[in-house]
Amino acid sequence: MTLKLRFAPTSPYVRKAMVLAHETGQIEDLELVPTDVWSAGTDIQADNPLGKVPALVTPDGTLCDSPLVCEYLDSRHGGRRLIPESGPARWRVLRIAALADGVLDAAVGTVIETLRRPPEKVWQGNVERQAGKIAAALDALEAEAAAFEEPFDLGQITVACALGYLDFRLAELDWRSGRPTLAAWYETAAKRPSMTATEPRA
Repeated sequence: MTLKLRFAPTSPYVRKAMVLAHETGQIEDLELVPTDVWSAGTDIQADNPLGKVPALVTPDGTLCDSPLVCEYLDSRHGGRRLIPESGPARWRVLRIAALADGVLDAAVGTVIETLRRPPEKVWQGNVERQAGKIAAALDALEAEAAAFEEPFDLGQITVACALGYLDFRLAELDWRSGRPTLAAWYETAAKRPSMTATEPRA
């Protein structure tokens, strides 16, 4: 059964869903529909009233928001779940994923503030606030990274996509500095076929 995924190739939220689809052998089940949500003529609202990607069109309705899209995809395959169904393992994966999603939210907010606004309208106080959030969350992930292990679960997928987005859009933050464990883990994670296949390109 083919599912329609509204996507943008540089969206880290889309990348999460596509990495999970690769990891669970479902990428061929996705009909990828390129979508520029910033275009005046976009029709994204037809599938997602919020005007964001990813949006996954399924027989069960259109799913918006990357955690929901990932959970749906994880429910469809016959292998080991990348979101544990219950118990402490589930909450750990979701906790890590939520923390990394916070990094993404702050990073994307910074990119919108600095690249989408005219320079004279950029609020530097907001840029600095978001940078502080990113740094604090990455410090917390540095403490978690030593325990990252197979399978490459949704928490780790989200962390990897967040770090990849920082490299892609906010390299000046130098996130590796002072975080050797996280940096070493990412060096390996970034080489996974699912990650190289979804690497954003400007």
